[in-house]
Amino acid sequence: MHNYLDFEKPISDLEGKIIELKKLATEDESIDTTDEIGRLEVRVREAIVEIYSKLNPWQKTQVARHPQRPHFVDYARTLFQEFTPLAGDRKFSEDAAIQAGLARFRGQPVAVIGQEKGNDTKTRLKHNFGSPRPEGYRKAIRILEMADRFGLPVISLVDTAGAYPGVGAEERGQAEAIARSTEMCLGVKVPLVSVVIGEGGSGGAIAIATGNKVYMLEHSIYSVISPEGAASILWRDSTRAREAATNMKITAEDLKSLGVIDGIISEPLGGAHRDPDSVIAATGDMIANALGEMASRSGEQLRNERRQKFLNIGRNL
Repeated sequence: MHNYLDFEKPISDLEGKIIELKKLATEDESIDTTDEIGRLEVRVREAIVEIYSKLNPWQKTQVARHPQRPHFVDYARTLFQEFTPLAGDRKFSEDAAIQAGLARFRGQPVAVIGQEKGNDTKTRLKHNFGSPRPEGYRKAIRILEMADRFGLPVISLVDTAGAYPGVGAEERGQAEAIARSTEMCLGVKVPLVSVVIGEGGSGGAIAIATGNKVYMLEHSIYSVISPEGAASILWRDSTRAREAATNMKITAEDLKSLGVIDGIISEPLGGAHRDPDSVIAATGDMIANALGEMASRSGEQLRNERRQKFLNIGRNL
């Protein structure tokens, strides 16, 4: 069952009619609905093109959060071979919001880190809705250290509304864990490619997204705080999230123009949730190109370029 966003009502109405016609044809074979279905399918495509060609930042935020959008587990299953998840931070416990391990990417050994939100009630609770606790970031640090020691490129897939803000997480050093993870990303002497596949929220995202190359999917978002959080702080009214999203410059196009990211990965017509296979394949191609471009650089070059990249953000504004 497809989940429609509020601005997709014209699409849902047309596709609902198509479903009804197909059901009618199944129940009575004497009724030929082929031509009418064909006309409606053309109108559906036209409606999708019209709507998705002029999405505003708040609508892009909704698409980035779409429940059927492919998550880390979908990318891991398709892009990586022999993926071996590693659990625990060797200090406190396992955190399922961050998935990390070793794998092969198109034959090349790599380290993989990403946030997983879950896709139903059970898995969302298991993965804490993609909001990592300190032990998740300490697990990421452990994987980064291993990658640096053995010369493995690192691929990170970002999809989180932000780090978990609970009392327990703060007591166990959430801010310190995020800072150390960010520092570790800056310090490794291996290629680090990061892709924002959904939401890139605050320090929860940048802790694993401080890469040599940072990419975003076309309808993903990347921000220092969620639109709802910004509205609550600025106007004490979370219902003004739409206004906040517009002013925060959180879309891929905005961040590319500001020099925060290096490129945008196009999504299928109607968003990644309508054709997950094609967007995952496109993401894999972008990652492969980035790794190929950095293959000849020394560890010192990679580290220095990465640090300079982030020091330069905002200098020319």
